[in-house]
Amino acid sequence: MAGNGKIEIRRLNYSPLPSQMQFLMSTAKYKGFSGPIGSGKSQALCQEAIRLSYVNAGRTGLLGAPTYQMLKDTAQRTLVEILDGRDIPYQLNRSENFLVMTDTHSTILFRAVEEFERLRGTNLAWFGLDELTYTPEEAWDRLAGRLRDIKAARPCGFAVWTPKGHDWVWRKFIVNPVEGYEVIFAKPFENSHVAKDYYSDLERIYDPRVYQQEVLGEYLEVASDRVYTAFKRDDHVKELQLDDSLPLRWSLDFNIDPMCSVIAQIRGDGKVAVLDEIFLKPGTTVRACEEFLKRYSSQREVIIYGDASGNHRQTTTGTTDFDMVGQYLESHSNMRFRNEALTSNPGVRVRVNNTNRMLRNVCDEINVMIDPRCKELILDLEEVSYDAMTCEINKSKDRNRTHLTDALGYLLWKECRPATKIGERTRRIV
Repeated sequence: MAGNGKIEIRRLNYSPLPSQMQFLMSTAKYKGFSGPIGSGKSQALCQEAIRLSYVNAGRTGLLGAPTYQMLKDTAQRTLVEILDGRDIPYQLNRSENFLVMTDTHSTILFRAVEEFERLRGTNLAWFGLDELTYTPEEAWDRLAGRLRDIKAARPCGFAVWTPKGHDWVWRKFIVNPVEGYEVIFAKPFENSHVAKDYYSDLERIYDPRVYQQEVLGEYLEVASDRVYTAFKRDDHVKELQLDDSLPLRWSLDFNIDPMCSVIAQIRGDGKVAVLDEIFLKPGTTVRACEEFLKRYSSQREVIIYGDASGNHRQTTTGTTDFDMVGQYLESHSNMRFRNEALTSNPGVRVRVNNTNRMLRNVCDEINVMIDPRCKELILDLEEVSYDAMTCEINKSKDRNRTHLTDALGYLLWKECRPATKIGERTRRIV
């Protein structure tokens, strides 16, 4: 061990691949290693665990996996093999499932994280998780909350995984990373240590989509049961500017947890610019109004849209949600407003079809653009799916989903639905 308390990687006789080296050298507090199968993820995980046990001499770290069987078969076994192969002294307590590094008196706990409520307690200097995409997000959050050993020289949370679509790992580490997060991407075919026919064999085993994810390490969109199939982030998301000459169009979904709304404008060419979103957990109509005026009190005019249920009178107040919005704007601002909320909701499929048509029509024209600040709306458009059993929109999979796309759908149905042709009947002929 060097005099500054750090161990040199070369002392472990470890020759990392380029992506593994980049992962080990990352100084991010929370870092990830994303790679296809055969890219050396388990090696990277365990080498980092060993390194941090030396850097944080005498402190406690945790090495985890989604289940005990996965922990035992991969992470724990790989770590012990490295220690034995490098003649690094340790003591393994099998009954309580922890290991003590003899050189540094550091402790490594081995834990399955599927029961994340059990992860409370001991302060940690570091933690590392295998197969993060099969791990509940709550488990990661619990461990991040335990990364609070004030004597740790290098506190760090890290993980390795194979991509599994647009899940919480993709959101937290890649598409909307928070400060202190970094992800390293292993390149496919980078590992020269695997058998020559390893990847060619997988071409015969996997279908094209599985091959893309497992072998090429690509983050694929969610399955074909997506509701808003016309949406593509690269085509529909760009920074937008507020046009002071146009009224705001504020469309609300009056769910309580979360309470959601979108703020948009309709340009002269009929294209819809979605400028912002309000996402409150939990929320009330008054809180939504407060947040709206906090952001847009200087605007001159707003047109209000939303779910027809907002016209129902509440038994406690005797007023409707739309009445409350109007009363709040009238008493707290000089903004002109009018209510264009639906008096009855269209069928869900009809509304969805209209939203998809506006996102991209048969002529490949895009008539809705969305500012990147609308993070929850973008996730809605990417992740809201149909229930395979009922063919209805799945509203139970994630309670945060469906509400912002509903709000956008109400606005688009009111202002942008195809005109009914003269003589066309709006009810079925029997």
